[in-house]
Order: sequence, then C-alpha cells, then structure tokens
Amino acid sequence: MENVKLPITIIGVIILQIGGFIWWTAQQAATIADLEKTVSQLSSKMAIEDNINLKRDVKDAFIEIEYIWDEIDELWDDQEGLAMTIKAITAVQQRIALIENELKYITRDHEGMLDMKGGME
Repeated sequence: MENVKLPITIIGVIILQIGGFIWWTAQQAATIADLEKTVSQLSSKMAIEDNINLKRDVKDAFIEIEYIWDEIDELWDDQEGLAMTIKAITAVQQRIALIENELKYITRDHEGMLDMKGGME
C-alpha cells in the first residue's frame, strides 16, 4: 500500500501542476485579449486625434496663408504708392527744370538789355 500512495501523490502533484499551467495559460490569454482590446482602442483614439490635429493644422495653415496674402496686398499697395510718389517727384523735377531754363533765358535777355542800355548812355 505504501507503494500505491507514492504514485497517487505524484499523480496528484502532476494534476495540480497541469491545472496550474492551464490556469496560468488562461490568465495569459485573458491578459493578451485585454491588451489587444486596449491597443485597438488606443489606435482608434490616436486615429481620431490625428484627424483632429490634421484639421487644426490645415486650419492654422489657411490662417497663415490668409495673413501672408494680406501682407502681400499691403506690399503691393505700398509699391503702388511708392511708384506714384516717384512719378510726382519726377513731374516736379521736370517743372523745376523748365522754370530754371526760363529763368536762364529771362536773365540772359535782361543782361543783354542792360548791356545795351549801358552802351547807350
């Protein structure tokens, strides 16, 4: 009988070990299933966040482009104003040149008359 108890004990220990292994494997499978579910949820959440971030970035880019276009419009306006100013300055310079020429002729004519008057006296 003593010989029979030893194999029953060994068989009991082996059954307990197999039961423990089955339980551990079931726990691992449950953990893996939970992790897969969590990864799936995180992936979905990340996809939504990426979509939201992309929309925000595109909106910010459009705002920046609108700002740049406004700046370009202001530069064109400034350039147009500068061109008009240069045109006005050129017109004034031309008028001054005409006046200077007229003064030269008037001065020359008067000097000639003064010489003539000086010679008559």
